[in-house]
Amino acid sequence: MTNKYRTVYCGQIDESMDSKKVKIAGWIENIRDHGGVIFVDVRDEYGTVQVVSNDDSIFDNLTKESSITITGTVRIRNEEDYNERIKTGKIEILVDSLEVLGKAKNNLPFEIMTSKEVNEEVRLKYRYLDLRNEKVHNMTKFRAELLKYLRNKMDSLNFTEVQTPIMTASSPEGARDFIIPSRKFKGKFYALPQAPQQFKQLLMCSGFDKYYQIAPCFRDEDTRADRALEFYQLDFEMSFVDQEDVYNVGEEIFYDTFTKFSEKEVSPRPFRRISYNEAMELYGTDKPDLRNPLTIIDLSEIFVESEFKPFKGVTVKGIKVDDIANKSNSWFNEVVDYAKTIGMPGIGYLSILEDMSFKGPIDKFLTEEDKKALIEKAGLKANSVIFFIADRNKKLAIKNAGLIRTYLGNKLELIDKNKFEFCIVNDFPMFEYNEEENRYDFGHNPFSMPQGGIEALNKDNLEDIKAYQFDFVCNGYEMASGAVRNHDVECLEKAFSLVGYDSDVVKERFGALYNAFQFGAPPHAGMAPGIERMLMLLKDETNLREVITFPALASGEDKMMGSPSVVDEKQLREVHIKIRN
Repeated sequence: MTNKYRTVYCGQIDESMDSKKVKIAGWIENIRDHGGVIFVDVRDEYGTVQVVSNDDSIFDNLTKESSITITGTVRIRNEEDYNERIKTGKIEILVDSLEVLGKAKNNLPFEIMTSKEVNEEVRLKYRYLDLRNEKVHNMTKFRAELLKYLRNKMDSLNFTEVQTPIMTASSPEGARDFIIPSRKFKGKFYALPQAPQQFKQLLMCSGFDKYYQIAPCFRDEDTRADRALEFYQLDFEMSFVDQEDVYNVGEEIFYDTFTKFSEKEVSPRPFRRISYNEAMELYGTDKPDLRNPLTIIDLSEIFVESEFKPFKGVTVKGIKVDDIANKSNSWFNEVVDYAKTIGMPGIGYLSILEDMSFKGPIDKFLTEEDKKALIEKAGLKANSVIFFIADRNKKLAIKNAGLIRTYLGNKLELIDKNKFEFCIVNDFPMFEYNEEENRYDFGHNPFSMPQGGIEALNKDNLEDIKAYQFDFVCNGYEMASGAVRNHDVECLEKAFSLVGYDSDVVKERFGALYNAFQFGAPPHAGMAPGIERMLMLLKDETNLREVITFPALASGEDKMMGSPSVVDEKQLREVHIKIRN
């Protein structure tokens, strides 16, 4: 090509290049035939520009989304023809020559610019086309910008970036491992890491003061809108620190990141601290959305001797909402219908009238003493409504109350969508009872230090033992989990013994950590903010798959790559695997 043409990106061209000869390359976004004058919109990663020709033979057999290169002369459009919707809307290129670099089929599976409206399975099967959509494409570019910022932030805090192995040993860390059969070691398996948990603790035992990485994590569990089979987290660990030191770093990361990348209000540092028990009692969840002003009230004591059988001697939770007693019956019926969708038989409620009398489906079942106690306990006033959630299973009552609180907050539009409300939920129980297996298990991270050390592990009721474990929470999402680690061998063995693992199992399953802790392990702690969760909130997305460049479907299938796939008999034999019928 002659040197008189300057190669430029589509989005770079402006009025200052009037009459200049340029060469561009990109994809055909649109073709318009205006009776002998052909207009074509050409798009690259940096923008879209209109090209025009009076010679329609140049555009013979062109198809949308073909990649082309064009040479031509820039000219300023007539003012009445300006297109304010694009950056290059005041200019166009008069075509000298056109070459098709890659011809696209006539039948596209969907229109690129409206791909987000298409069935997700089709979108992800043709993800390379979906990614041409500017909004979808820019999410990956924003992800790169965020990761660059986080790396710079960690570097500025003197953390050392380290890459830890992807193929490792299987270990019980809360979810199912993805396992990889070994060809060389018959009958043995590698596993993909659920998190770099043991490696980062080993780094602390290796004399590193502060470590971080953008870590890939893999968990073979059912996916949902905010959970994927593989995801990334900003994993970091620190030596010779306590819980508050980790809080400070976590608060700086979240506050600085969210104030930089969003115009929304971010809760100031230090973030509110809420104990696990307080979170469950007030909000019905360990990841509360603090933008919702509604709280849960425990009413169980009022109904210990009640004549109303559904409330008598069971856990009764209440949610008071002011100034809604005038809502229609159909409005309240919608709340009842929602309660049924979460497994409740319905939901009781009472409206308080102007004269402080009660009205509602369960009014006739309550005594005057019950009503007086409710007014005092719940702070009821005229035009308030109180909703009741009751169940013999305390955990279920708390969970359902949390779901009703969220539903009411959304239904009444009480939640400020222009805020990021952070908090730190701490003091998690070290152990929880597994009713299905009739035994205790770790409630959070098995490598956490119990509050009070090994002496705390002698308590009769394991559920009274608290751990130095915490979650950073924002707008109802768990954004990061962290803990002070249990670096004492004797304490570690004792903790595992309480959930049924003897010392031999600990040595076998966690041999590297067990051995490393014999050689002067420092106290250490850390946490791991989720990258996809940060992206979701910053971009107002509700589905994790929208912030991943090549996501699998909710089922775990990748329709584009055909994964998971069948492998041939030779491959199975090499890794000593036989498929069972």
